[in-house]
Amino acid sequence: MLRATIIAFSLMITAANSDIVSAKYDAPTTRYAHGVFGDAVEYGALLLKLKNGKSIRFVLPENRVFEDIAPRLSDLDGDGTAEVIVVETQVNKGAQLAVYDESGKITATPHIGRSHRWLAPVGAADLDGDGFIELAYIDRPHLAKLLKIWRFKDGKLEFVTETGNLTNHRFGDDYISGGIRDCGTGPEVITASSDWSNIMISRLVGKTIKTQSVAPYAGPKSILRTLSCN
Repeated sequence: MLRATIIAFSLMITAANSDIVSAKYDAPTTRYAHGVFGDAVEYGALLLKLKNGKSIRFVLPENRVFEDIAPRLSDLDGDGTAEVIVVETQVNKGAQLAVYDESGKITATPHIGRSHRWLAPVGAADLDGDGFIELAYIDRPHLAKLLKIWRFKDGKLEFVTETGNLTNHRFGDDYISGGIRDCGTGPEVITASSDWSNIMISRLVGKTIKTQSVAPYAGPKSILRTLSCN
């Protein structure tokens, strides 16, 4: 199944000045029977293409998969080269958000803690204007529905804060809703309310997430309109 995505990541680099110019998942596998996207297929490898034309392939051990739609490129440390953001799952410990570069996995959040527990990425941007990039995701979008924010600093991910009653994925959908927008007043995290009744905007202010409803949720297109500042 071809997986679509409605996810807006802050791409702070371009292919022209990045060592990594593209990334994709490879080695489809059915060794992890979770099926959050409506099928039994996950991925066992990550394939990176570099500016010099070379390719690098990272193969996971049998007890791990990439449980995700697509890798995401973003310059997390401001050096003009891209890192790669992925969802990596250990079959007994569940998902984690991980960051790769040409050398392999450089940092990750802790695994959720048990099998068949997943997280859905939202985006990456400097959410609070401190000069560091924050990564946002929904922890267990079908169960806990927690927006969690981590900061990428000195090559590591540091936990910042979290808030509840938000989601960006329904079990079985082959896409992830929401993302990060900037309509002129700074980056805002766009998700749905936990019951999918409203579109929610969340801003990081200090160590607090301030959330408000901006419109009724009326399907994926309504999220896209909000992301485009309409």
